[in-house]
Amino acid sequence: MTNANSPAHGKPWALDFLLLGSLWGASFLFMRISTVEFGPVATAAVRVSIAALFLMPILLYKGLGSQLRQHWKPVFFVGLLNSGIPFVCYSFALLSITTGLSSLLNATVPMFGALVAWLWLRDRPTLSRSLGLVIGFAGVAMLAWDTASFKPNASGVAPAWAVLACLLACLCYAIAASFTRRYLSALPPLVTATGSQIGAALGLALPALWLWPAQMPGPNAWLALLAVGILCTGVAYVLYFRIIGKAGPARALSVTYLVPVFAVIYGLLFLGEAVTPWMLICAVVIIVGTAMSTGLLKLRHLLPGP
Repeated sequence: MTNANSPAHGKPWALDFLLLGSLWGASFLFMRISTVEFGPVATAAVRVSIAALFLMPILLYKGLGSQLRQHWKPVFFVGLLNSGIPFVCYSFALLSITTGLSSLLNATVPMFGALVAWLWLRDRPTLSRSLGLVIGFAGVAMLAWDTASFKPNASGVAPAWAVLACLLACLCYAIAASFTRRYLSALPPLVTATGSQIGAALGLALPALWLWPAQMPGPNAWLALLAVGILCTGVAYVLYFRIIGKAGPARALSVTYLVPVFAVIYGLLFLGEAVTPWMLICAVVIIVGTAMSTGLLKLRHLLPGP
C-alpha cells in the first residue's frame, strides 16, 4: 500500500526536478532585470497576470473550472499570501541585494513553514526538528548581520530592508502553506495554483496601476517578465505538481535546496555578482537547519556511530 508521500514506481522524476530548480533559480535573475524598470509592485502584478493567463486554459482543459468557482474566496486569498505579497517583497529586495543572497534567504521557506505549522496547526516538532529551527535561524542571523546596514546604497534601498523583505516573503509562504493545508487540501493542486495567481493579479491590479512607471519599460524588461511569468511560474507549477505525483511531496519540497545553486550561477554568469566565503558558510548552516527542521535530515544522521 502506498500513501500520498510515496513516490510512484517506474516514473522518472530527476529531470523534472533539475529543470524545476533551474527555472525557480532563474526567477531571481528575471525579477532583477524587470524590477529596475517596472518597479516592485508592477513587476509582481505583471508576473502573476501572465502566469494566470498561462494556467487558466490548462485548468479549463482539465475540467476544473467549476471547482475554482466553488472555492474562489479562500483560493484568491491564499494567492495574495503565496504569490502577491512575496513577489513584491522579492522584487523590492532585488533592487538592493544580489540574486544569490535573496535565493539563500528563500531557502528558509520550509523552516518558516515548520514553525508556523507548530504554532498554528499544533504540529509539534521533534527534538531534532526544534534544533533545526534554531540552527536555521542562526544561519539567517549570520547572513543578515553581514548585510545589516540601513544606509541606502546606489539603488536607494538599504540592504537591511531588503533582507527583511525576503524574510517577510518567506513568512507569507509559510502562512499560506498552513492555510492551504487546513482549508484547501482537498482541492486539486492545479485549482489552487491557477486560482492563487488570479487572486494575486486582482489584488495587485490597483496598486500596480497607481505605481506604473512613467516611462514605458524597454523590451528586455518585458521579455524578462514574460519569462518569469510563463516559465518560472506557469511551467514551474506544472512541473512541481508533476513531481509530487511521481516522487511525493517530500522530494518535491527538497527542490528548495537546489534553487540557490542555480540562482548563484545565473548571478555570476549574467550579472557579475560575487559570492563571498561568508555567504557559502551561512548557506550551509541555513540548509542544514532547514533540512533538520522539516525532518529531511535527522539528528542521528549527524552523529557518529552505528
